[in-house]
Amino acid sequence: MPNESGSPDRGGLHRPGNDKEGTKRAFFGRRKGQSLKPRQAALFETLLPRLALDLTKPAPADLRTLFAAPVDILRLEIGFGGAEHLIAQAQADPRTGFIGTDAFVNAVAKALVAIDERNLTNIRLYFGDASELLDWLPDASLSQIDLLYPDPWPKRRHWKRRFIQDDNLRRLARILKKGGELRFATDIADYAAYALARVFRSADFVWTAECADDWRRPWRGFGGTRYEAKAEREGRRPAYFIFRRM
Repeated sequence: MPNESGSPDRGGLHRPGNDKEGTKRAFFGRRKGQSLKPRQAALFETLLPRLALDLTKPAPADLRTLFAAPVDILRLEIGFGGAEHLIAQAQADPRTGFIGTDAFVNAVAKALVAIDERNLTNIRLYFGDASELLDWLPDASLSQIDLLYPDPWPKRRHWKRRFIQDDNLRRLARILKKGGELRFATDIADYAAYALARVFRSADFVWTAECADDWRRPWRGFGGTRYEAKAEREGRRPAYFIFRRM
């Protein structure tokens, strides 16, 4: 479904919104789509308050204390959309704490239902502007960040709204541990080239690919998303990138 810009919505991500890259951040995308089902609406009232991060309070020095069950490392997914990937990863690795953020009401509703059905204790959510969450998280607190099929903003005049920007790469680098990974997937060829150009000029990240198949094939353990399935149905070939924090 198109968002207000006319581009396909990919989870209501937040992107720099000023003509000067990174000088001002703004939200671009939908906040809400279809009306919530009764169960989804109920979980907003009961489960979300227990899982939602409170950014009005300082972040704990050790983010592992945010989780009800013991976890060893922390990961973040920005704009989790249908939450398929977030849920699958949390189920597969219960000793990892997952933070998922999305500003789209229906995306959060889907995540809440899945978390409730599976009784997952290693997920915390932030319902709001991803930029606010990035600024709240402590330095070197995460081992991995996933950014999967973000809104491509295909019109050139909208490229400044894409999430991969110089400023955001610096902000992601701050919260990643040395050797941590930023994993990025897109089905839009010019966004892939755009992202690579910014990573190549970054002092914080290095692309780990050693051959073409390293970006043509998903990384091990990647279970796919609805956006990936849509891209393949429509004849677009996804690209998968792992950028390591230097």
